Amino acid sequence: MGKSTLVAEPPGGDRVRTADKVDQALARLLASPEQGPGSKLPTERALADQLAVPRSAVRAALSRLEAQGRVLRIIGSGTYVADPSPAAGFGPDKADGRDASPREIMETRILLEPPLAALVVAHANGADIARIREAMAKAEAATDFDSFELWDGLFHQAIADATHNRLVIEVYRTITIAREHAQWGELKRRSTTPERRAVYKDEHREIVHALELRDTERAQAALQAHLVTVRRTILGS
Repeated sequence: MGKSTLVAEPPGGDRVRTADKVDQALARLLASPEQGPGSKLPTERALADQLAVPRSAVRAALSRLEAQGRVLRIIGSGTYVADPSPAAGFGPDKADGRDASPREIMETRILLEPPLAALVVAHANGADIARIREAMAKAEAATDFDSFELWDGLFHQAIADATHNRLVIEVYRTITIAREHAQWGELKRRSTTPERRAVYKDEHREIVHALELRDTERAQAALQAHLVTVRRTILGS
């Protein structure tokens, strides 16, 4: 990849902030045919050198992209392009799930998620599994509820993304958006304790382990058991 892919004269020259310059350059990079899902991006140092910006500016821009689910950063390995299809043609303005009740969310999740294991086992690549594991690790490392809930949601979305089925991904995106509803968040906040987070941690690890083994039945059972735990914790039944 040459510099022409990344470096272009930004509108307004010096008036454009460094952050905008980096964001625009990375957006062009991610849109390039060479950078498909699962491909590895240049290092932070290489990007900083090509753009003539501090590494901290590149690191901040990559963090923003990671929060959006567009890239996956793995310590000791690098930064990889995530599957962009979940967001394709499916923004918040098109999502009806925001009015879903916690009961509706859990009923849909229990109906939908366990069978996804078969598609993940059949279609997921190494970058998909790494993304799932990374989201799990960040949920475990979260020091406050909001961060935990963000990465817990991204963990389950990453499982849906790993099916590589666009319809499934878009349907599950509705669930992820529905989880942002205030009623769900308040119930989850009240019910989440250190002890329950420890249970979620063990259940998440069992899900990931089963997917890594490509064991469909075990992964389905692990997802089912986890969702039953979440339902019982939030709804009491």
